[in-house]
Amino acid sequence: MSGLAKSYSHQKYAFCIIDMIYSVALLLIFLGSGLSLFLEDFLKGFGLPSYLLIAAYLLVISFLYYLLSLPLNFYTSFTLEHKFNLTKQGAGGWWIDQLKSGILAYILSLILILSFYWILGRFNQWWLVTSIFWIVFSVVLAKLAPVLIIPLFFKYKKLEDEALRQRILNLAVKMQVKLMEVFEIDFSKKTLKANAAFTGMGKTKRVLLADTLKDKYTYEEVEVILAHEFAHYRLKHMIKLIAVNSLVTLGLFYLIFKTSVYALGVFKLNSLLQLSSLPLLFLYFILFGIIAQPLEACLSRKFEKDADLLALKVTGAKGAFISLMDKLAEQNLADRNPHPLIKFLFFTHPPIDERIKIAKSY
Repeated sequence: MSGLAKSYSHQKYAFCIIDMIYSVALLLIFLGSGLSLFLEDFLKGFGLPSYLLIAAYLLVISFLYYLLSLPLNFYTSFTLEHKFNLTKQGAGGWWIDQLKSGILAYILSLILILSFYWILGRFNQWWLVTSIFWIVFSVVLAKLAPVLIIPLFFKYKKLEDEALRQRILNLAVKMQVKLMEVFEIDFSKKTLKANAAFTGMGKTKRVLLADTLKDKYTYEEVEVILAHEFAHYRLKHMIKLIAVNSLVTLGLFYLIFKTSVYALGVFKLNSLLQLSSLPLLFLYFILFGIIAQPLEACLSRKFEKDADLLALKVTGAKGAFISLMDKLAEQNLADRNPHPLIKFLFFTHPPIDERIKIAKSY
């Protein structure tokens, strides 16, 4: 199984790197060839008001990007998962999910892009105002995701196993976590991987327990994985991550503010207000994301380790934690001991073998 997990991991991360390089290349070609300017001029010929012009431009470039990325997207999210027996989802279901996620991504992107252009034309310190709006928007989205977004892709219902539900509710009380309800989510329709989450904010806080986990793991193992999720709340990791992501957003827009004049000149563009410069904005997002990703992954691994330790302290279930990690590694085809470079670049959790080693020494 370890060889299979290594093969899956290597392919997954190789294609992730290829996707990043490919995305950057497409944006550079679109900007450098003059296609972006051509598209802007073409759409202006329809005499659309500015907000519809932005919506139309974003729709066209989003659709073009999707088409050009479709072979890679299909292979990594469908073919590869079937190749390693990690899903039973049919092609029809995959296409429906693609349509839903595409429409959702377009709507959310349009809100952010429209806000960017509106602010850009009205404030000298537009980078600060834009950052604040995007940060607030992301927090609101995190709060609404469990009730508005997740149900678009999964069905979930109140956990029917009353004994397990009561154990989870008791654990929440023990860890001083205000929990609204425990739900079972039909993960098995799309993936055979196992997972559990404590998601939402305020009145939308809830446990989402994948049926692929609930049906194959003991009560003690389910309890310890949720103790880990509750630990994130107790240790205020969500607040800290919001703070870090806010600083990243501020840093990104300040970088654009200070350097965009030079970047625009490279592609013979006049201003960020020029619609054909939008792909340049996306290029900043990708390149800045590549730089920030390892640093955010490092911080995430620290938070995950701290959550593991608190979960072990609260439950005392060292044996259940170790068996849980072994089962998750096998079911999810996790690379238990990745190359240090792969770990540095991509791993948001400590590798399984590290987590087990820490548990054994606890």
